[in-house]
Amino acid sequence: MPQRAATIVGGGIGGLAAAVALHRRGWHVEVLERAPEFTEIGAGISLWPNALRALEVLGLAGAVRALGAVETTGGVRDRRGRWLSRTDNTELARRFGHPLVVLHRADLLRVLTGALPAGGLRSGSEVSALRDDGHRVVVGHQRGESRSDLVVGADGLRSAVRRALWPDAAGPRYAGYTAWRMVTEPLAEPPCEGAATWGRGARFGYTALPGGRMYCFATASLPEGTVFGSSEYAELLRRFGSWPDPVPALLAAVPADAVLRHDLYDLPPLPSFVRGRVALLGDAAHAMTPNLGQGACQALEDAVTLAHCLDATSDVAAALRSYDVLRRPRTQAVTRRSARLGAVGQLSWPPAVLLRDAAARLTPTRVTLRSMTPVLGWTAPGARVRTTEGGSH
Repeated sequence: MPQRAATIVGGGIGGLAAAVALHRRGWHVEVLERAPEFTEIGAGISLWPNALRALEVLGLAGAVRALGAVETTGGVRDRRGRWLSRTDNTELARRFGHPLVVLHRADLLRVLTGALPAGGLRSGSEVSALRDDGHRVVVGHQRGESRSDLVVGADGLRSAVRRALWPDAAGPRYAGYTAWRMVTEPLAEPPCEGAATWGRGARFGYTALPGGRMYCFATASLPEGTVFGSSEYAELLRRFGSWPDPVPALLAAVPADAVLRHDLYDLPPLPSFVRGRVALLGDAAHAMTPNLGQGACQALEDAVTLAHCLDATSDVAAALRSYDVLRRPRTQAVTRRSARLGAVGQLSWPPAVLLRDAAARLTPTRVTLRSMTPVLGWTAPGARVRTTEGGSH
């Protein structure tokens, strides 16, 4: 049987994971990335147990864990610094088989690219055309054309593949708030646990990275496209500089030129993630807000599920239909759940904030952990892993 070929459009976490999954199953894989290099800058990433399970399938979980920090405790605080809820992540690991691991996005990308033949990684290759000639799918890009049995659109929130094949689909919708992301310099005494502090229409969170650094993020409810007269760092200090400890010390340890800000969006539900021999994956299919920390985790799930479906049949279109059945309901449910959590976190009307904080304070930790089972209890297709919730997933 001739070697099957796949073209992956997009060299982020989801696209590279799909490339690894297919490469290890004998596919010839080419990854087209429009940026001049395969890299990520300036931010951390949380990998929950479901993501580590997907990385196990790729044979990369050990390498990723070795580069990350395991968060042992975390929780939510109110604007005065009082704990609303706390989570023992040791219990999370016991229930779901893996801990919560935090690392720099660039480190995760290095692991993924390192698992692929360098000759198949094509940076500076923006896609300009896409068509099916009846025999193969043809992708036009800056380096010429690629002809493949399969095309995977993993090119993010504003996917060119999605626009080409789903021209009538609704575009990204603004969540109503913007987000800053930053990584501190190494701290002599970093906080011993992660936390998210909820204010009125604003939040500030932090979690540990290896080497004494902290990954921090903040949100504020603002009109879409807001531009500040000052620098992003100065705006952060203005908004969060008087928040409870350790927020001021963390901000003081952030390089002033190392703050990223992006308005947050999610994607309205698509009627399908596939068109013939083309599949969407990750943000291109189901962009979500970061409130559950599941964007990259769901992309990793997509990648190993796609490869599993393609293993089951030589009919690529049939395999993609199976992929759509497995992934679309789940990812769209996670997208909705993340949006709801974000809406709660961004509440600004004082009575609503008081009710929210009281509800968080009164919710038992075991109930919080149990509510996470539909998201974190995922296992790769074909695997049966029993969690302590008492069932197979």
